[in-house]
Amino acid sequence: MTHVHMLNVLSPTEQLDLDHLHAALDPGIVVTFGAPLPDQASFHVLVAGRPTLAQLQASPNLAALVIPFAGLPEEVRDLLLDPANDLGHVAVYNLHHNTAPTAEMALALLLAAARLIVPNDRALRRGDWRLRYDPLAVTLLHGKRVLILGYGAIGQHVGRVCQALGMEVLAVRRTQHAPASAGVAIYGPQALPELLPQADVLMITLPLTEETRGLLGAPELALLPAGALLVNVGRGPVVDEGALYRALADGHLAAAGLDVWYNYPADAAARAHTFPSAYPFHELDNVVLSPHVGGAFGAAGTERERMAHLARLLNALHRGDSAPNRVDLRRGY
Repeated sequence: MTHVHMLNVLSPTEQLDLDHLHAALDPGIVVTFGAPLPDQASFHVLVAGRPTLAQLQASPNLAALVIPFAGLPEEVRDLLLDPANDLGHVAVYNLHHNTAPTAEMALALLLAAARLIVPNDRALRRGDWRLRYDPLAVTLLHGKRVLILGYGAIGQHVGRVCQALGMEVLAVRRTQHAPASAGVAIYGPQALPELLPQADVLMITLPLTEETRGLLGAPELALLPAGALLVNVGRGPVVDEGALYRALADGHLAAAGLDVWYNYPADAAARAHTFPSAYPFHELDNVVLSPHVGGAFGAAGTERERMAHLARLLNALHRGDSAPNRVDLRRGY
């Protein structure tokens, strides 16, 4: 028997979510959920996004932690790597149920930024047609070159669609051993300074780690050709906040589409009045802003897909098979 405990994972449609999960699980997997944990916890797998040290140490049987989204919170990584916590035996896994919707968001932001969809929409809502008759600084994507930073599942999905749009695709990946991608040149991170000047579009699908934080600062953005586009669906702090704002405000970057940010609401009460940055990106017409919803596709659809991916992972752990999406704690993803 494999005992799985789910902590603060389910959406408001939790009974429906559980029904989908149970229907897909192998016999012999027992699932419990909720907090606080029982005094005599005995679970083998903990499903939790940001568990505390007490929760990680509650069960002597704990062998695996499943983070039910993509990424590894820094505070969780620190707990697991601290030798004093005696958690070195715990394997960590992600869920990548959000691959397709995040890739679609990246492409939507790219097209919206390239075609000035938001300024045109705002003007026409006022009855203002002048942008139709004025020269428009739109970017034709066909025939252009896109550089994808982070060529995992999301980056590969984006790359295929960009090729269908007639774009040339370059990619940067920590290891150059990636599934065969016809027509895509894959480079290691050391090639970034040589690749940036070639990129008409910079697409960021990277996780946030010690290696990627601040990867793109003012010097790197300056290497991009004048008039380049930037899209970020990875994590905000991969790009220096002030440098990005200045590159957009002074026109070096023609436009950007951003789904990930630097400042998030502290609580539910702050959700209606929290700007996403210390800089006024919201005042720039050449920025498409999105509130980090790239991985969502409706509450029911998102949670159903999350439960399907979770079931596949739990079944693999229960059978002793190689489970997908294991996290390298040293790398942070």
